[in-house]
Amino acid sequence: MGLVLGVRSTTSAPAQHALFSHTCDIICTKGLAEMAMVEHSMMLVMDDRLQWAQTLPASWYFDEALLQHETQKLFHRTWQLVAKTSDVPVPGSFFTTELVGEPLLITRDSAGGLHGFYNVCRHRAGPVAVGCGTRKALQCAYHGWIYGLDGHLMSAREMDGTENFDHADFGLVPVQIAQWGPLIFVNLDRQAPPFEQVFGAVMTEVQEQGFDLSRMATVERRDYDIACNWKVYVDNYLEGYHIPIVHPGLFQELDYDQYEVVTYAQYSKQFAPVRPTTAQSAADRRYGRYVDDGQADADAQALYYWIFPNLMLNIYPDNISTNVILPRGVGRTLTIFEWFANPEASAEDMKQTIDFSEEIQQEDIFICEAVQKGLASQSYDRGRYSAKRENGVHHFHMLLAKALR
Repeated sequence: MGLVLGVRSTTSAPAQHALFSHTCDIICTKGLAEMAMVEHSMMLVMDDRLQWAQTLPASWYFDEALLQHETQKLFHRTWQLVAKTSDVPVPGSFFTTELVGEPLLITRDSAGGLHGFYNVCRHRAGPVAVGCGTRKALQCAYHGWIYGLDGHLMSAREMDGTENFDHADFGLVPVQIAQWGPLIFVNLDRQAPPFEQVFGAVMTEVQEQGFDLSRMATVERRDYDIACNWKVYVDNYLEGYHIPIVHPGLFQELDYDQYEVVTYAQYSKQFAPVRPTTAQSAADRRYGRYVDDGQADADAQALYYWIFPNLMLNIYPDNISTNVILPRGVGRTLTIFEWFANPEASAEDMKQTIDFSEEIQQEDIFICEAVQKGLASQSYDRGRYSAKRENGVHHFHMLLAKALR
């Protein structure tokens, strides 16, 4: 019944000898740091029965070697939101960014085609571009090699006399790239499944809810540096169990009894109907515009999507927001919030939405930083899931353990 990631002490003697030999090879060839990664990811035992399962060990929120393993296995092998179409709005546009240590370059060529590359010159690893802007070509800031916006090497100065050097062999290294409405994603794994295969079901559901992301305009971006492991923040997002305690304002808006989390292969969806108002409460309601004559509109609901491992998509009747969760170390996390609105949404409504989101975020920051401190306590190792409310967290942990094997 359980998902066992590792070798137990019941292994036969020959198998143990083989394991010992393999372990010695790992130590000799990959070093102690990578051995620690193998130990963490291969020896964890997770029970796929929610009602019997234990949470992740506290050590998983502090280990540097494990974070390196997560970076390679998760962030560099999954579709990651890195830019918006407004960052590269016209032919000739370029935009630079970074994805957990990897420098990236997004461009639009002269025909408007969208491209993604490592922002690393093929000569001696200088930056091909800095910041953002519009150019006909991009020149490396180190030795001046020039690249087209489609990535091909146009000019390599003073390379005459270098044998067996062909410009065609030294174009920028590409990454997979995809666009969904105003959102631009990349995947560093050239063998990864296509974007539509991973996001297709979510895209269809969002469209069926009446949202056309291509019509949505960027409203605002806010970055938060939080003193917790990235998984603490994701854990917190994936359950509504804490809402009555941590978010009294949000609890007033949503019908908590109807709050539901549904898990799928690579994502989960939280469904939360907006609570009907009363004559006494209407003036104090943040989602009052979503109800009519004291009754919640049939379509008035909040949908919270999480796509493994670190993207959140929050859908409300008149706006969408994205949250990207990125590690800055084992004990620090960058969360990037961006809001997108329909053209019909008023500035005042969006201000109210963002102000309320800020209130909720500050409450989440407080509890996530407190949990990170609690995880460091010698009194704590592993906990238990609420079978009624924390299936989303368990689902995340199962996917995580499987991906890190």
